[in-house]
Amino acid sequence: MADKLQILTLNAVSHAGLKLLPPERYEVGNHTDRPDAILVRSQDMHAMTIPASVKAIGRAGAGTNNIPVDIMSQRGVPVFNAPGANANAVKELVLAGLLMAARNLLPAVRFVEGLRGSDAELNRLVEENKKHYAGFELPHRTLGILGLGRIGSLVADAAIKLGMNVLGYDPEITVEAAWSLPSQVRRAHSIEEVLKACEFLTLHVPLAPTTRHLIDAQRLSLMRHGAVLLNFARDEIVDADAVVEALTAKRLKYYVCDFPSARFDANPGVVALPHLGASTREAEDNCAVMVANQVRDYLEHGNIRNAVNFPDVLMERESPYRVGIANANVPNMLGQISTAVAEAGLNIHNMLNKSKREMAYTLVDVDSAVPADVLRGIAAIKGVLMVRYLPV
Repeated sequence: MADKLQILTLNAVSHAGLKLLPPERYEVGNHTDRPDAILVRSQDMHAMTIPASVKAIGRAGAGTNNIPVDIMSQRGVPVFNAPGANANAVKELVLAGLLMAARNLLPAVRFVEGLRGSDAELNRLVEENKKHYAGFELPHRTLGILGLGRIGSLVADAAIKLGMNVLGYDPEITVEAAWSLPSQVRRAHSIEEVLKACEFLTLHVPLAPTTRHLIDAQRLSLMRHGAVLLNFARDEIVDADAVVEALTAKRLKYYVCDFPSARFDANPGVVALPHLGASTREAEDNCAVMVANQVRDYLEHGNIRNAVNFPDVLMERESPYRVGIANANVPNMLGQISTAVAEAGLNIHNMLNKSKREMAYTLVDVDSAVPADVLRGIAAIKGVLMVRYLPV
């Protein structure tokens, strides 16, 4: 019997996902020296020495900023995530943020918490002061959305059902996301168009060099007086210092976010939550199930779905003898791989190759067992990063 595959867990990953890794084939735990794969949630892996045995990393969530993706790419290791698995949880928190801001709920709660006296005295104070916390209703207000992926689409749909007008912008929207977007969403041509028109702005873009401080002082100056900014994406998408200045100038009424910061220093205009976006049992289960299935499919069959650094490559098995090859996206790689297989007298039954930016990946099914020297020959091709033999 083949040795069991070792899965290292760096955080408490939901059992709903771990149970999909059968114990007769996998050993799962938080201590192993030679893991075949790592499952992680929020732990920072940048300072970690990642063993050479690691063939895949699965992030039970959407963001992968806690993982050294570039280093893994250089080693031919896919980094999987779970896009959309926590989308409903984030959508509901965004809706909570909208309502908290519109109805001034946080300062109202703080006021009530500070009340002292008899019921008669409390009632008097409430009646005298409730006018300070009067809010407004959401219908006919305009919500701007930057990022129209799974979460952005769900937020748009929910806002429309609340009677809001929705204006969205996403220059990289996928065909799938476009199909799922409610028809009532008006598509803006620029970020600036959204900022000038909206009373609420919610952010649903990934953190990347192009989105770091996407909302800065210049863009905040374009927003309507008394607007509300919601950030349940990543903290560094927003320039926190610029937000504090906008709150002081009353250009922003509230900044509702999932990322506390010392720079906010109990600012009454900041509603900061302790990173609750995906903190529901359902979201944790969904993320764990999604990423466990993806990592298992890769380890056993070489298929790739939802890797942030690799193309999606899915090929049905038509032969028990399969080779998976990760390589740099350079010319003539496919020809060299085919030649190495053919020169060994092996017949290629099926083959699929795809690329994503600088990375490429190939699956090859052959009609007979692949000798070790053929695998070594493929691994020796300049630009090949990892070769895995996947017989069943």
